[in-house]
Amino acid sequence: MQLLSGRAHPELATEIAERLGVELCEVKLGNFANGEISVRIKESLRGNDVFIIQTHGDRVHESIYEQLLLIDAAKRSSARSITAVCPLLSYSRQDRKSAGREPIGARLLVDTLSVAGADRIMSIDLHSGQTQGFFDGPFDHLIAMPLFKKYIKEHFGDDFVFVSPDAGRVKLTERYSSSLGSEMAIIHKSRSTVKHNSVEAKHLIGNVKGKNCVIIDDMIDTAGTFCAAADMLRDNGAKTVYGLATHGILSGEALERIEKSAFEKVVVTNTVPIDTKGITKKIEVLSVAPLLADAINAVATSDSVSAIFEGENQI
Repeated sequence: MQLLSGRAHPELATEIAERLGVELCEVKLGNFANGEISVRIKESLRGNDVFIIQTHGDRVHESIYEQLLLIDAAKRSSARSITAVCPLLSYSRQDRKSAGREPIGARLLVDTLSVAGADRIMSIDLHSGQTQGFFDGPFDHLIAMPLFKKYIKEHFGDDFVFVSPDAGRVKLTERYSSSLGSEMAIIHKSRSTVKHNSVEAKHLIGNVKGKNCVIIDDMIDTAGTFCAAADMLRDNGAKTVYGLATHGILSGEALERIEKSAFEKVVVTNTVPIDTKGITKKIEVLSVAPLLADAINAVATSDSVSAIFEGENQI
C-alpha cells in the first residue's frame, strides 16, 4: 500500500496515513510560469497498490487536473492498481440533464479519471448514488452517517426531528430517521431556473413546533437552501435548529448566512478544508480520516468495504 496526496487537502491525507501507520509517498508538486502543474513522484511504485488522495473542494479544476497527473504518473510507474480517493467528488450535482443542451459533468469527470488510469474510485456521500454507474469498475461509495449518528447520540439525546431541506434529500433523511427511530419533516422549496444557487423555502410538511430539529444534507455550498430551511423551522415554532452536512464547501457568503440564521450549530466534516475566517463560531468539524483509512485498508487487504458501514452505504 502506498499513499499519495495532492495539494488540495494535505492535512486530511496526513491524518489518514497516520491512522494506517504508513507515510505519504514523497511527491514533488509545483507550477510552471504559465500555471501548468508539474508532478514528479520520487519513490518507486512498481507492483504496489497506490491510493491517490485529492479532494475537489477549493480550486476545483486545478485539484482535479493535479489528481489526473498523479494517476497518470502512477500508471506509467507500473503501479499494480490505482485508486482515486476523492473525499468530495466534484460535478456530482451534474449527474443528469435537467434541461436541453446541458452536459452530464459527473459522467465526464468519472470518464476522465478512468482514462487517466484509475482502476477504482472512492468517495464520500455522493450527491446522487447513480454516479457510481458511470464508472466501469469498483466504486466505493462511503457515507458519513456513522460519524453523524455518533455525534447525534452524544449531543442531541432522543428528542429531535430530522428535517429534509428539499425533496432531493428525503431518502437520506428517512435513513437517519429510521435508523435512530425519530420523526421527520420535509421542506418543499422552489429553485430558480434562471439564477444558480437561488432558492426559496415554500412549504413545511410535518410538525416541528416546540421540537429540536436537525436538518440533514450532503453539502453546503452557498448555504441558501440550508439557512432558508432553518429560518422556516424557526418561524414554525421549532425549539432549536441544528444542521448536519458532509461537505462544507461554504462558498460566497455562506458563513455570513449561517451566522445570521436560526442555526444553533452546523456540523460538517473535513472532506474539504474548513476555514471559518473568524466569521462564525457555529461551525463544528468532524474528521472523516477514520472512515477513509478503514476503507483504504479494506481495499488493500481485499476485505469488504460495505461491512464497515453494515451495508448502509449501498445506495
